[in-house]
Amino acid sequence: MSDVVLETRGLSKGFRGFTAVDKVDLSVQRGHIHALIGPNGAGKTTLFNLLTRFLEPSAGEIRFDGVPVTRLTPREVARRGMVRSFQISAIFSGLSVLDNVRLALQRRLGVSLQFWKSIRVLDRLNDQALQVLDQVGLAELAAEPAGALPYGRKRALELATTLAMDPVLMLLDEPTQGMGYEDVERVTALIKKVSAGRTVLMVEHNMKVVATIADTLSVLQRGRLLATGNYQEVSHNKEVTRAYLGGGRHGGAAA
Repeated sequence: MSDVVLETRGLSKGFRGFTAVDKVDLSVQRGHIHALIGPNGAGKTTLFNLLTRFLEPSAGEIRFDGVPVTRLTPREVARRGMVRSFQISAIFSGLSVLDNVRLALQRRLGVSLQFWKSIRVLDRLNDQALQVLDQVGLAELAAEPAGALPYGRKRALELATTLAMDPVLMLLDEPTQGMGYEDVERVTALIKKVSAGRTVLMVEHNMKVVATIADTLSVLQRGRLLATGNYQEVSHNKEVTRAYLGGGRHGGAAA
């Protein structure tokens, strides 16, 4: 098994004359937390959308676990184990916390959603769902409506539904966006906890979070990969300092 779980070669995306992602060669090591940072408009979320096949690349190749996935659908990529979250919490607010995770488990196990028997099928997943919720500290809230959770707990639930898909690679898009200090601390600790035995690629604007948990950082500027290394290496890179870290805007949002 290769140490590289995700690799891109010359990955590019243009929109009517504007190049959002420009010949990016990215390599994500298995078992690492890899953070993708950069100023506004750098192309971070566009790159995420290319990796998970929500966008078609203009050029280049994506390899996941050594296999080309450039032409696969988002569903096919997810089935292979590349599972993402989004900037905006994507949960079913009208369902319970437990039901959100049971539905994610149902998708992973390939159980057909047939309404006349779905409750019986889902009941068989209760123990697994509770185990996943326990990992993110939500087991005691299993019966609560997901929509009633505080914002930070909603993001924790989204993390739980991502975990329920048993990902090889978790792609987290701005997991601490819009959170207060306590929620940021909680979710950062959760990401560190659930990353054991997994690989995480995350877009993150909070440099304290990145410095705390990321093994590797890649910096994008205007769609190009500017630098890759650990936090110390990247934070002392003069080009990075000019482009991002030294610009007085350590909280640039994803682009």
